[in-house]
Amino acid sequence: MLIIGVGNIFRRDDGAGPSCASMVKLKAPAGVKVLIRSGEAADLLECWGPDDDVVIIDAMKAGLTPGSFKRIDALQAKFPVEDFKFSSHSFGVAEAVEIGKVLSRLPKSLIVYGIEAGETGDGEGLTPVVSLAVAEVANRILAEINK
Repeated sequence: MLIIGVGNIFRRDDGAGPSCASMVKLKAPAGVKVLIRSGEAADLLECWGPDDDVVIIDAMKAGLTPGSFKRIDALQAKFPVEDFKFSSHSFGVAEAVEIGKVLSRLPKSLIVYGIEAGETGDGEGLTPVVSLAVAEVANRILAEINK
C-alpha cells in the first residue's frame, strides 16, 4: 500500500495531506510506504505502478464546512475535479487522476480523501477544525490498512 500526502505545509490548511500522511506513517504496519508530495500531476503519476493500492490525502475547496472530508474511489466514481482546483499546484491530484485514466497509468486501487480547507494563506499550522479532520481521516486510513 502507498499513502501519499499532498499539499504545502507553508499554506495553512493546504498542509492537511502531509500532516495526515505523517500521522499514518507513525502507526502504519511494515510494508506501507508513505510519501509527501507537492501534488504536481506528473510527479504523482510517477509515484505509483499498476499493482499498487494507493491512498491520496489532499486539501480541497468544495464549498463544504472547513474540516469536512470526502472519501472518493477515483476508479469507480466520476472524480470531482472542481473540488480540487484551489491548490497551489496548477496540475494536481485531479489532473493526475484524469491523465492517468487517459494514459492507462492508474494503480490497482486509488482512494482520495479530500479535506475541506479553511485558511490557505501564507503561514504554518492547520486550523483547529482541519487538524481534527486530519486525525479522523488518519484513523480511517489506518482502519482500512488493518482490515
